[in-house]
Amino acid sequence: MDSPHTDWADVRLHVVTGKGGTGKTTAAAALALALASGGRKVLLVEVEGRQGIAQIFDLPPLPYEERRIAVAPSGGDVYALAIDPEDAMLEYMEMFYGMRRAGRALTKMGIVDFATTVAPGFRDVLVTGKTTEAVRRRGRNGRRVYDAVVLDAPPTGRITRFLNVTKEVAGLAKVGPIKNHSELVSNVVKSPETAVHFVTLLEEMPVQETLDGIAELRSAGLPAGGIFINMVRESLLPQAALDTAVKGDFDAGQLTLGLKDAGVADGAQAAVLAEALAAEVAEHAHRTELERAERETLEGAGLRRYELPLLADGVDLAGLYELAESMRNQGAA
Repeated sequence: MDSPHTDWADVRLHVVTGKGGTGKTTAAAALALALASGGRKVLLVEVEGRQGIAQIFDLPPLPYEERRIAVAPSGGDVYALAIDPEDAMLEYMEMFYGMRRAGRALTKMGIVDFATTVAPGFRDVLVTGKTTEAVRRRGRNGRRVYDAVVLDAPPTGRITRFLNVTKEVAGLAKVGPIKNHSELVSNVVKSPETAVHFVTLLEEMPVQETLDGIAELRSAGLPAGGIFINMVRESLLPQAALDTAVKGDFDAGQLTLGLKDAGVADGAQAAVLAEALAAEVAEHAHRTELERAERETLEGAGLRRYELPLLADGVDLAGLYELAESMRNQGAA
């Protein structure tokens, strides 16, 4: 059940997943900035307890409350929420059972931690429930509080189970608040207002895990969104030179003459330098060819793809804004 949209104007919940090391949290943060640009209000949520949002925005650890953390390009605000399962469960118990004080006592006894450990599906209901509540929430004027919510979700290998909450709690409750709550969450997650985006690199393992994740998501009837190809490096050479290098026809002798004519090196030194450069060109061409093949593989998923540049100076606040601008230019926000 993929999103039918040519853009994401109707999507309010953007779930971002990816294999570890692909830059999932970075992409989620940049997407939140991109979506907020132009005066919109966006909530960025994390659920894994790593305080990744705080780190990437260079902030102290975030509490379990929504607070503004950034101003988007051309105005707009990004708010953040680091969901703590224990606090979410206390909130849940107060909401459905009026038992917050009793819940705190249970926390001290370790029962809350025990419950979320032996029943991980229940833990997922708590954190996805808090996220979807933010999606549904309306202010006194009747309008949605947030224009969009971006969820920095668990890695690709766990994303379907994480989102498929009704199936995960089926063995926990047949009736009652837990079942009703999970169905409410599921209605949001499986609606056209939700899109699950995948972050990957142009490498074999991340690409394969992305394709497997998309297939699993589709089998569960969950809405696949787009693919963010992260850390893309532009080729430094024209295609003709790359084709020659891949074939092994690159002429180090010509390169030696060129180095001599340019006055870069002389004699034997020019030959040594030319051999080293030829090896670098061959490696670059080989990597470029492999990346081209991985791009073609990703095309088979049938989802929109967005390429995010490799930031030479690493990811800082300026880099986040650069990635957000790249997303906007490509129509991802």
